[in-house]
Amino acid sequence: EQLSNWFQAVLNLQPLQRSPMNNVVRDYFIFLLLSGFRENEAKLLKWKNIDFNKKTFRAKDTKNGLDQLLPMSDYLEELFLRRYKVRGDSIYVFPNQENKPLKDLRAWIRQVTKESGINFTLHDLRRTFATIAESLDISHYAIKKLINHKTDQSDVTEGYIQIGAERLRKPMQQITDHILMHSN
Repeated sequence: EQLSNWFQAVLNLQPLQRSPMNNVVRDYFIFLLLSGFRENEAKLLKWKNIDFNKKTFRAKDTKNGLDQLLPMSDYLEELFLRRYKVRGDSIYVFPNQENKPLKDLRAWIRQVTKESGINFTLHDLRRTFATIAESLDISHYAIKKLINHKTDQSDVTEGYIQIGAERLRKPMQQITDHILMHSN
């Protein structure tokens, strides 16, 4: 029920006094919500790990040490295309003004909080993604793969199930559609 206020506040981000990075930060916040990525994995996302032909993106050097390959939802494909058109010479999808990874986003978070009335952390966006996935009855194993949680060694069944990026395309789109439907 808070998605609409939060989403509109993000879409309305205004440049800060010393930083006109509102478009990059806007796309970064939305990407976190629609991908379930961890904050640093998104900050370090490089163009070489975006495959427009296969409509996938890959996180490298993740918290659990396992690369993560995910399909793009329609909205994420549009977001990546928009970012790609303005990339300049940056290797990062979400660069700061020096073409390095984004750093301190506290002022941007405060701006969204002030406009939306919703206190949040960047990790809350990941939790929201997972919570929405579960509410859509997406399988436990697919959710774990979407948020790149390691396989539980005591779950023998999980060790047998192989879930690739194409298997995750429908759940990823369902989550995106649900979020966008509740963001208007």
